[in-house]
Amino acid sequence: MAQLVDDLVLDASAGVHRPRNLDWKRAAALLYGDWGTSKAYVIGLAFLAAGFSSVPIILAVCAVTALVGINYIVICRHFPDGGGVYSSARSQGRLLAVVGALLLVADLTVTAALSGWSALSYITSGAEGINWLKFLRDHIALTTIAVLLVMGAINCLGPKHSGSFAVALALPTAVVVVVLIALSAPHLTTRFLQPPHQSFTTVWVQFVGVILALSGAETIANLTGVMKLDPGSTIEHPSVARESLKAILPVAIEVVVGTALLGWAMLSLPSVLEKTLHLNDEGTIAAVLGQRSQDMLRFVGEQFAAATFSPAVGQIFGWIVGIVFCLLLLSTAIVAMIGLLYMMSRDREMPRQFRRLNRHGVPMWPLVIAIGLPVVVLLFAADFTALAGLYAIGVVGAITVNVGSCAFNRNVNFTWYDRVLFAITFVILALVELTLAHTKVDALQFVLAILIGGLALRAYTLKRQGLTTLTVTREVAQMVTPDLISTMRPRLEEGQKIMVAARGITPVLSFALDEAQLRKATLFVLFVKEVAVYYTAADTRLGRSKWQDDPEANAIMCSTRKLGTERGVNVVPLYAVSQDAAATIVDLAATMGVDFLIIGASQRPAMAKLLRGSVATNVAQHLPESIQLIISG
Repeated sequence: MAQLVDDLVLDASAGVHRPRNLDWKRAAALLYGDWGTSKAYVIGLAFLAAGFSSVPIILAVCAVTALVGINYIVICRHFPDGGGVYSSARSQGRLLAVVGALLLVADLTVTAALSGWSALSYITSGAEGINWLKFLRDHIALTTIAVLLVMGAINCLGPKHSGSFAVALALPTAVVVVVLIALSAPHLTTRFLQPPHQSFTTVWVQFVGVILALSGAETIANLTGVMKLDPGSTIEHPSVARESLKAILPVAIEVVVGTALLGWAMLSLPSVLEKTLHLNDEGTIAAVLGQRSQDMLRFVGEQFAAATFSPAVGQIFGWIVGIVFCLLLLSTAIVAMIGLLYMMSRDREMPRQFRRLNRHGVPMWPLVIAIGLPVVVLLFAADFTALAGLYAIGVVGAITVNVGSCAFNRNVNFTWYDRVLFAITFVILALVELTLAHTKVDALQFVLAILIGGLALRAYTLKRQGLTTLTVTREVAQMVTPDLISTMRPRLEEGQKIMVAARGITPVLSFALDEAQLRKATLFVLFVKEVAVYYTAADTRLGRSKWQDDPEANAIMCSTRKLGTERGVNVVPLYAVSQDAAATIVDLAATMGVDFLIIGASQRPAMAKLLRGSVATNVAQHLPESIQLIISG
């Protein structure tokens, strides 16, 4: 029970919030488990696609990854409640938000399956002589399912505990990457690089096929809902701008620089393969690299360590690379999918059962789905390449919806250069998504299956809740916003302040006295004497003067104070001389901190309004939003 109290936060309405106990170090580790480990299969797939002419593809993937990372630093700053694409697209429409979220579900499903497959490839490759490892490799899909079940058990303990597990793995993985780069640095060469031999269209399709390094961005956007808050922010007004920046920036830099350098190291392998494997034929070398594309980083580590030290050291280092990447590859996608499904359920887009938490604050049904969907995919996947083909269409679609929604979102205070950044990213990723849909029919069918299933579940949920979707005009929608109840609440509170701008003994004064009596408010009676021409040597000075010296003001104030005494209303006279009555009224209303300002409708002739404007109009244009304006008459 104590654990439950520590992990759950209950608001005033007894709503349940997931615990915010994930610091930036654990968030960065979880992000690195997805984003940082993408290089484990990206460079191998790039070689399969374009061989020794894959440099432009690898650099393009790095450039797009950096661009998306910058976008998500901004997005995480403005959406601290998690949800990723679901949160940002919601302002543009509930259906669009759900579609974006389901695209992300498709991505995370394949990410979990692909990461597990790749992890086991790293640890079982080159171990055909060990019977039990050979058995695992021969039945790699079933083995991956078993490992996913273990990861599900770990995630039952919550993101804090799975994050600690990721931290323990992220540090040695980062060290291994640095050692890989250091071992390969003396052997880096451009001698084996080849220019693209195909047309731009073919290279574009190859690039689209290996753009697998993006889903980590949506992962961190989903984790903001459980990240620790920035200093000074609260549950009611959360902010994770600093925490998310510290989590994203180092991982993004490592991903971009590390992928580029390790891709170059892969293409420099022929410089050492003659020494380590006695290979010097280009065709044979390309065939060997193609066979090891699933565990390319392990192969790179083995060969450069063997060339630098000895074959035995190469084998040992290869095992280290395999084990480290195997464990880290499995630790991220599950957490992100849990957070996404929980948020959708909280917004009543998914069944309320998705909000049921265990004693560690983990939604159990989302956890079951986060494990179950990858298991189903693995049961039908033919091989690693087929699995990788399902990957990009979901994440690219989700990120496209996310940045596109942000570009057109007028409810969030994005800067103009943020919107330009979103728009450029949207155009690039929209082209990638269209290409994927055209060239990978199986991926398109997979995404459509997820969309149809998810939308059907949503429709069932709305029906059970007695909700329906109506299409109305924008004007009607603005009248029934969620803020309607708060705006319609009565404002009859004692101690309020009302100001009335008097021009004489008029019905406006009587109305102001009625309102002050009803609200038990203090009534400020303001008389502004307009002076059209002002000389510094004249007797009349601008600003506040004595109302007792002005016959008209004296008559108004004395009458109003007498009536106020009879009604039990505290009347406070205010008097000013000004060249601009509207500006003076606004200034005094703000200075006195009034709740309501009452003025009479303009009585000026049409020509005077045309030349000098209406006092009521000018006041309405400049009055602070916190002051309610009432125009009487």
